[in-house]
Amino acid sequence: MNQIFKNRIMAVALLFSSFFSAQAQDWPNLKKYQEENAKLGAPAAGEKRIVFMGNSITEFWKANRPEFFSGRPYINRGISGQTTPQMLVRFHQDVVALRPKVVVLLCGINDIAGNTGPSTLEMIENNIQSMAEIARANKISVVLSSVLPAYDFPWKPGLEPAGKVIELNKWIRSYAEAHKLEYVDYFSAMKDERNGLPKHLADDGIHPNKAGYAIMEPLVEKAIAKAIRK
Repeated sequence: MNQIFKNRIMAVALLFSSFFSAQAQDWPNLKKYQEENAKLGAPAAGEKRIVFMGNSITEFWKANRPEFFSGRPYINRGISGQTTPQMLVRFHQDVVALRPKVVVLLCGINDIAGNTGPSTLEMIENNIQSMAEIARANKISVVLSSVLPAYDFPWKPGLEPAGKVIELNKWIRSYAEAHKLEYVDYFSAMKDERNGLPKHLADDGIHPNKAGYAIMEPLVEKAIAKAIRK
């Protein structure tokens, strides 16, 4: 191996090391929306701001259906791949500090997939509960969303998530009812016979396409309207 080739390998290794070190230092991805949050400022007089907090399903919503967010006080704060502990860390910055009237929380599927390590349903539930409590302590109404159906993960096949999704949704619904929070049942409206997402609603079985989001939108708008009135 000549010296030039060795130097190239070392340069690539240093590049990857630097990248993963930066990722580790900003594990919850706090930097993603910092500039946008600063530019956003406080809500205008009479503005009923809504923050959508979640993972890729929330983040891609704006890319797939920009018209849903256009001309409305809807703020998208989804980050692809995120789990509930990551969202909990950035919840104050990306939700509370924006002073919304309502937060729509859609999360949990990446925890089931183990994106940031093994996670029990109780761990997911604790994080969702913590975010809901932080919101309510700051006079923000909460809309809790069911996890969308999932039969399998394309990036991690064989985990059989459908049963865990059903159990987590049972808890989310019961928690919402016990604390008088709005609950959006995407699951029942979108599931197929396998308790997964059918291809006509999600090409990869996880992320909704335009047809999938078109089902979700009136459901969440109804819940938002109820939350605003509380």
